[in-house]
Amino acid sequence: MTRTAIRGAVLAACLLTAVAAPARAASEADFKTAYAAAEAAEKEAGALRNQWITTEAKLKAAKQAADKGDFDTATASANEAEALAKASIFQATSEKQRWKDAEIH
Repeated sequence: MTRTAIRGAVLAACLLTAVAAPARAASEADFKTAYAAAEAAEKEAGALRNQWITTEAKLKAAKQAADKGDFDTATASANEAEALAKASIFQATSEKQRWKDAEIH
């Protein structure tokens, strides 16, 4: 998978997350749900040995915002972390097969 394709997948995931975000203020429960989903996706990426530094940074930012009581920012960061983790999962699973396609004829 090329860098451009990966960036496209990440951008699409982030935009989808932004569009799907609710118009109301996020609650602590919303944050906890989003953070748990992001952690689960990051754990799956870890099992595939393909965790991204940017995902970890978004998880940290989400936690810091939640600690300050800014659940809108915390939830948005957690949603972005989940999108990034899912993109890294996609990358890992697609590259698992792509190298075979490129090397084995």
